[in-house]
Amino acid sequence: MPEASPQTTRPRGAFGLRAALAVLGGVLLMALMGMTVTDVIGRYVFNAPLGGATELTELLLAAVVFLGLPAVALADEHVTVDLVTDRMPAAIKPWRGAATGLFSAVVLAVVAWRVWVYAAQIGGYGGTTTTLAIPIAPLGYFCAVCTGFGALLTALVPAHALIRHRKGH
Repeated sequence: MPEASPQTTRPRGAFGLRAALAVLGGVLLMALMGMTVTDVIGRYVFNAPLGGATELTELLLAAVVFLGLPAVALADEHVTVDLVTDRMPAAIKPWRGAATGLFSAVVLAVVAWRVWVYAAQIGGYGGTTTTLAIPIAPLGYFCAVCTGFGALLTALVPAHALIRHRKGH
């Protein structure tokens, strides 16, 4: 039986969720781009750089990267190295995908937990950015939630593919 394409193995509603994540990520990237252009023009044309641009770049970049985790998990497009697995029988691939998805989900869940703990520590002492005094803890919580959601999807998407494979769809 040929391997199903990712589009046929995704759960219902996955396209809408992925589209929402893509739109939000696009908005953040546009904000990052606009801020960078404004900073560069201000710096080199008017000799007046955008105050706090470095901090905003760091915050927006972190948000974009962590927002990408659930999108990548939903599309089942994690980076993989297939040195040995390409030679496995096709019947094993859905099982391998489910097992690696579960293992990866556990690792991501631990990362989400530690990021949450770290965000709580930062929030406990009121950590802010240096120039603009933007609180850092909310970004940490956002990153932890995105990582946790990515962990959940990393486990569920391959499991769904395995179930569909077993049903013969």
